[in-house]
Amino acid sequence: MPENITEQIASLKDQTLESLQSRYKEVFATDKTLSTNKVFLWRRIAYRLQEKEYGELSQEIKNKIESLVQQYDPVNNKALRPTVTSAGKEVVALPSMRDKRLPIPGTVICKRYKGNDIQVRIMEKGFEYNKKYYKTLSAISEEITGAHWNGYSFFNL
Repeated sequence: MPENITEQIASLKDQTLESLQSRYKEVFATDKTLSTNKVFLWRRIAYRLQEKEYGELSQEIKNKIESLVQQYDPVNNKALRPTVTSAGKEVVALPSMRDKRLPIPGTVICKRYKGNDIQVRIMEKGFEYNKKYYKTLSAISEEITGAHWNGYSFFNL
């Protein structure tokens, strides 16, 4: 078995699914594995090996990460949801004007089209491309291609 942590992690990439599942059980001291996905298992095992070698995150850091996730969760756009009082209860409501397919404002969408790198910044209301403001992604895709495209399709959103 490789002696240093980097070699151990590198050797995991070439292992079969069965050997990764076996290694997972060994590293996590459990009877079952969570997945049959090689990449997932490889990443989990690699992370755990590093934890054992260098130490885990402190509880203070774990709590800080959890609070940041609660505050700025990009998957659910929680940072964008206003708190509303409804029937005497505080609820978090999604603004109806914001499309759920869009990432949070400030995110940059990158796409390569015909050898050119395209970067579009998501704004609070609209988009920025080549230092110009656009109301829709379709307008940007039309400027880039010269043909009408659905902006969400063009940018794979």
